Amino acid sequence: MLLAEPRGFCAGVEKAIKALDWMVRIFEPPVYCYHEIVHNRHVVAHFRSLGVVFVDDIAAVPAGAPVMLSAHGSPPSVIEAARQDRRVVVDAVCPLVTKVHHELRVRARKGYTVLYVGHDGHEEAVGTMAVAPEAVRLLETVQDVAELPDLAGPLALLSQTTLSLDEWQDVRAAITDRFPDIWVPNRSDLCFATTNRQAALREIAHQADAVVVIGSANSSNTVALTKVAASPARRVLRVNGASELPDDLEGVIAVTAGASAPEYLVDEVIATLAPAHGVDVVRTTDEDEYFPPPPELRELVRALGAFLDACFGRPSAEAGSPTDRDVTAAEVLDPRRRSGAPSPAN
Repeated sequence: MLLAEPRGFCAGVEKAIKALDWMVRIFEPPVYCYHEIVHNRHVVAHFRSLGVVFVDDIAAVPAGAPVMLSAHGSPPSVIEAARQDRRVVVDAVCPLVTKVHHELRVRARKGYTVLYVGHDGHEEAVGTMAVAPEAVRLLETVQDVAELPDLAGPLALLSQTTLSLDEWQDVRAAITDRFPDIWVPNRSDLCFATTNRQAALREIAHQADAVVVIGSANSSNTVALTKVAASPARRVLRVNGASELPDDLEGVIAVTAGASAPEYLVDEVIATLAPAHGVDVVRTTDEDEYFPPPPELRELVRALGAFLDACFGRPSAEAGSPTDRDVTAAEVLDPRRRSGAPSPAN
């Protein structure tokens, strides 16, 4: 077995999972979440078991209830509606998505038409385009670029963060060929973690007889990994977990996991396949990116700590206690770890 590294949770997913874990510790159930916190059925099932209710309409959240907005980013109208009726709102949007929202807002104010490369209907794309719907056009394929009418005025190019590098490059090239004066960001909109996972898989896929990609079907970056591995010479399997593995895999098997897939699923796949010649971990880069908890959550926990200090006359967090950075989302998802909690103060 060849095991890709990096794989699995990215910094944005880490942030979102730990933030929702804090919400279920602070509030009595139900805690509400607008859309799936991340696109993974096992993560969603875990939080459902703790009393989280996932909704696709913010109007379904009762007045005064705690609600978290998902990592994929929400339309401005949803954020505004969520903050009404005395709801306690924590926005777990990934900072990389926030960057794209900001760029779209700025370009629209300056009179640009923004060509946005993304997947129609994906929650990130829906939330991003809602920032300035009158100024943005969605493009998915090279054919979409060819069918664009002539566009007057300044143009800008932005992208969904979780696209496959291969599909993004083709569409980007078609856009810049047709509109050579288009404004593009100094730094790619594509998520560094998504790109790293694709590069890691590309490094080992050519050596494999079959590739196993762990993740859910509605995860854009997971689907992108299957496209990276696709080849007539090998099998490519996307599985939610070990129970979906076929029993006829043989030869060299490459394994990776999408950015919202928990590491314990990787462990279960390895245990199920039980490779006769062991597991070789192939590392292509190191990741040390850390996104701190949402500011609303940090303020909420500070206020709770001050209340405990006032009521009980003792520090709410003791020196040497673990911080948010010290605890991983994998530990948060471990059902054995429900007695302690990290401090999100940093």
